[in-house]
Amino acid sequence: MSKVIITCAVTGGLHTPTMSPHLPITPTEIAEAAIGAAEAGAAIIHLHARNPENGRPVQDPDLFMQFMPRIKQATNAVLNVTTGGGLGMTLDERLRPAHRAKPEVCSLNMGTMNFCAFELAEKYKEWRFDWEKDYLASTKDLIYANTYAMLERIMVDVGQAYGTRFEFECFDLSHLEAVKYFADKGLIKPPFLIQGIFGVMGGMGATIENLVHFKNTADRLFGGDYQFSCFAVGRQQMHFLTVGAIMGGSVRVGLEDSVYISRGELATSNAQQVEKIRRIIEELGLEVASPDEAREMLALKGADRVDF
Repeated sequence: MSKVIITCAVTGGLHTPTMSPHLPITPTEIAEAAIGAAEAGAAIIHLHARNPENGRPVQDPDLFMQFMPRIKQATNAVLNVTTGGGLGMTLDERLRPAHRAKPEVCSLNMGTMNFCAFELAEKYKEWRFDWEKDYLASTKDLIYANTYAMLERIMVDVGQAYGTRFEFECFDLSHLEAVKYFADKGLIKPPFLIQGIFGVMGGMGATIENLVHFKNTADRLFGGDYQFSCFAVGRQQMHFLTVGAIMGGSVRVGLEDSVYISRGELATSNAQQVEKIRRIIEELGLEVASPDEAREMLALKGADRVDF
């Protein structure tokens, strides 16, 4: 079994500030969260930006440039820039940070889907900022668009143009088929980092049966040409990752995916989640990959070929 790559997604574009006082919002908070996660053992840091005044997800490249160089100077971690952004953004908006940073890795959501969080809008009685409830409620009537034309544009304009590779975010089996289609067309090359995402309403449910079927399908489609990784959102996070690691996969944690460290207990930091999954991985007798080992496993271009 290869070493386990730990990715940490430190803030994301879905959870809102009311959900946790520990969610990083400002560039300084995001930088400190990323550095802490890397020091705890995360080889890859997945990055979004937020309006520092109210925590709303934004794709302002200037904000990314306030934390990405700082993280790079303080750690050897691979920095992974979102192309998903936040709900309701245009593709041009979503790609602005990738064009500025030319990173080693970008996330790439592999299909159009319902991406629903509207039930969270009824969970809280008071909100820290006035945008939060409407933002979540809007997902009841929102299509998160990732058409084949959009995917091809990202693969060409970011992947081929900058030598950037992708974390292929797959919320459904059909998303695996999309990766295979573009691989057969020669627009993307192995090794592929396939990230199975479970528990988002509108995508695959967070069941072990789904995880096993997903991995079996990926094995059939990609053989030895891919690195399997997975995560589940919310309360399913840690036990799901444990099973994924036992199955030979890598893992992703972070406050983007769950604001909790255990049932009913908020995580106080991203590093706390990294520490927990690292402890589990090592107790299983598995080894955690360093950033340079992750670069080798994923055939990345290296931190010396980015624009930050």
